[in-house]
Amino acid sequence: MSHADLAKGLQGYLHRKGWQIYLDWEDNTLPERPDRRTAEKIQGKIRDLEMFFFLATQNSMASRWCPWEIGYADGVKDLNRILVIPTRDARGVTHGNEYLQLYRHLDELARAVSATSTRPETGTA
Repeated sequence: MSHADLAKGLQGYLHRKGWQIYLDWEDNTLPERPDRRTAEKIQGKIRDLEMFFFLATQNSMASRWCPWEIGYADGVKDLNRILVIPTRDARGVTHGNEYLQLYRHLDELARAVSATSTRPETGTA
């Protein structure tokens, strides 16, 4: 599955859960050739949106922009607002560089949610 297919699938899933997801390559207001305006627009979106999701695919790891984007997010967002979504290719290879271990991963979040949902509820009636 391509990076674009994964990103669109994730966008659709999160949209059904009530999230609005920004994909920069869908933004028709960005210049055709990346320049300073591109960087400023992406910086603004990273600052303004509640969460920064980093879809770690072979393409995003090879990109010149994606590592810059997560680096920028690191400087302006609380670390709890950055979430790495790891992917595996057909050979079972997980994509991502060492520095992505600095951030929460979707699989870690799923484990945390699962652990809290299995705890018995306490309270008074």
